[in-house]
Amino acid sequence: MCGIVAYIGHKPARPILLEGLKRLEYRGYDSAGIALLADDTFEIYKADGRISALEDILPTGQANEVIGIGHTRWATHGAPNTTNAHPHLDATGKITIVHNGIIENYATLKKWLLSKGCQFKSDTDSEVIANLIGYFYSTENARDGNDRPAGENKFEWAVQQALHELCGTYGLAILCSDYPDTLIGAKKGSPLILGVGENEYIIASDAAAIVEHTTQAIYLSDNEMVTVSTEGFRTMTIDNVVVTKELKDIEFSLEQIELADFEHYMQKEIAEQPTAIATCLGGRIDLTNGRVILGGIDEQLRDLTRTKRIILTACGTAWHACLVGEFLFEQLARIPAEVEYASEFRYRNPIIEDGTIVIAISQSGETADTLAAVEQAKERGATVLGMVNVVGSTIARTTDAGIYLRVGPEIGVASTKAFTAQVAVLTMLAIELGRRRHLSSDYAAALLRELNDLPEKIETILRQSDHIKQIAQANIDKENWLFLGRGVNYPVALEGALKLKEISYIHAEGLPAAEMKHGPIALITDRMPTVFIATKSSQYDKIMGNIEEVRARGGKTIIVATEGDDRIADHADHLITIPDATEQLQPILTVIPLQLLAYHAAVLRGHDVDKPRNLAKSVTVE
Repeated sequence: MCGIVAYIGHKPARPILLEGLKRLEYRGYDSAGIALLADDTFEIYKADGRISALEDILPTGQANEVIGIGHTRWATHGAPNTTNAHPHLDATGKITIVHNGIIENYATLKKWLLSKGCQFKSDTDSEVIANLIGYFYSTENARDGNDRPAGENKFEWAVQQALHELCGTYGLAILCSDYPDTLIGAKKGSPLILGVGENEYIIASDAAAIVEHTTQAIYLSDNEMVTVSTEGFRTMTIDNVVVTKELKDIEFSLEQIELADFEHYMQKEIAEQPTAIATCLGGRIDLTNGRVILGGIDEQLRDLTRTKRIILTACGTAWHACLVGEFLFEQLARIPAEVEYASEFRYRNPIIEDGTIVIAISQSGETADTLAAVEQAKERGATVLGMVNVVGSTIARTTDAGIYLRVGPEIGVASTKAFTAQVAVLTMLAIELGRRRHLSSDYAAALLRELNDLPEKIETILRQSDHIKQIAQANIDKENWLFLGRGVNYPVALEGALKLKEISYIHAEGLPAAEMKHGPIALITDRMPTVFIATKSSQYDKIMGNIEEVRARGGKTIIVATEGDDRIADHADHLITIPDATEQLQPILTVIPLQLLAYHAAVLRGHDVDKPRNLAKSVTVE
C-alpha cells in the first residue's frame, strides 16, 4: 500500500527520493511528499494525485540536500489531500516522519498530546507518531517519569519511548533537525528494509526503490529499528538491545522492474508467464524419477504426507489459488483440505487439530491479514508453511518453512504471473503428496511431464491476444458480466471476474456454473455477457447444459474451450481455445485468456491498468 523511501549519503537526495517514489507507484497511492533537511531546517513538499504533481512543485536547480524522506500515501485515516499527505511534522518542527500502517490507539494518544499542548494539522493517525516523538524529545522524560540515561542519543531514545506507546502497525522513517546526519527506521507489521551502498543508505518499504543503487540489504523484523549515518548503521530492538542483522542480496535486478517494450506492467507480466512458470518449475521436477523436489519444505514433507487436514489461507487472487489447491489436494493426494479467508481466520476461533498443516499464500509476503492468520495458526500449534514470491518478506521469515514462487518482481496491481505460479506450486505439492500416498508412479510421472510442458502451451494462448482484444471491444459497453466454471475451473471463474472488475471497473461475478440456476439466472439478458470455462473435463456435459440455459434466455456467451472441440463452436458468440490438458492442470491455462480479456477491456475503456483506483498492490493494513 503506502510506500516509503529515505536516503542518507553523499549524493543529492531529492532526485533519489523522487525516483524511488516512482518505483513504488505500483503499490497504490493517492498523494505523495518528500522532506529534505537543509541547514537544520526541513523543506517539505506535498501533492495529492500522482507523483508527477509532486515533481511539478519541486524547486528546479541544484539539489544539495543529502538526507531526506519520501512517501506515497494510500488513505486510511483522513481524506486523500495535501494536508493529510506525508511527511508529517511534530508541533515543534524538529521531528518529521513518514509512516506505513495503522495506529489503533491514535485517538487516545492524540487526546493526551492535545492536553500537553501539542497541535495537529491533519486528520491522520500518523501525525500522532511525529508529535509523540517530539514530546519525548523536547521533555527528555518518558510518561512514567524516568529520566533518559546519560550519554544516550536523545533522538534515538525519544523514538524508542514513542514506539512503546503505539498499538498497531508501522513502518517508519524519521528525521530530526538537530541530528542532520542521522536517519532512523523502525518496523512492526509493515515491511521495511535498509539498502546498504557505498557510504550511502536507503530505507524503503520495497526493494524496488533500492535496487538501482545497491543489491544488498537488511530486512528489519518486528519491533526492530535501525539508526543510520553516513558512517554506518546500528540495528537494535525498540528496547535498545543490539541486534546483528545479516546482509542479503536483493533477488531481482533493475532490468526486471523496467517496462521494456511493453505499455503496461500487467501486459508485460502476462507475457512473462511462459518464462515465469518455467523458472518456477525449474529444478523442482525430477522427470527421471517422477518426483518433485521442494527443498524449502523438505523437512516438513513427512508431516505433510501424514497430515489429516490442510488449511489454505490467503486473500484476493491468492485465495482463488487456494481454492484450486483444495481441489488438487483432495483429488490427487486424498487429503481433506479447506480454504479460509485470512481476514476471517483470526476472528473465528479456528479449530486447529493436532497435525494440522496451514499453508499461507501471498505474493508479497506482507499481506497483513495473511500474516495475522499465520500468527494465529502458530499460536494454536499448527505447522505453518508459506508460499510467497518476495525473498526476505515477513511471511517468509515468520512461517516454519516455505516455497518461493521464483517468478521475479510483480509490479502490476492485478496479479497475473504470481497466480499461475501459486497454482503451479500447489500442483507440484499435490502430485508429490499423492505419489507418496496412493498415486501410481506412472500417473504421477505423466502429470509431471505434462506440467513441465505448460509453458509452451501458454505461449500458444498468448498468440491469441489480438483475437481476445476484439472480443473485449465487442463487449466493453456492457456493465455487468458473469463468469462460470465447474470443478477445478470454478476458482478460475472467480479470478476472471476479479480481474475484470479490478482494472476495467465493470461489475463481474464469478460462480460455480450449477449455482446460476439458484438466483443469478434472473439477471441473464443480451446485455450481460456470460463467460464460460467449458474445457474438456469430467463435467463437460453439465456445463454444456448451463450454456444452453443462458442462450435460451437471450444471453451472449464468451466460451473458453479446448482446441479441436467442434461441438462447442455452435454455442459460442465468441470462442477462445486453449491446448488440451489434463483436467487438474487446466487452471494454469484457462486463466490466461481471462487475464488478457480483462487487460484489453481496461485499456479500451481508457483506464490506468497498472494503477487502478482505490487499489494497492500489497495490502499491509487490515
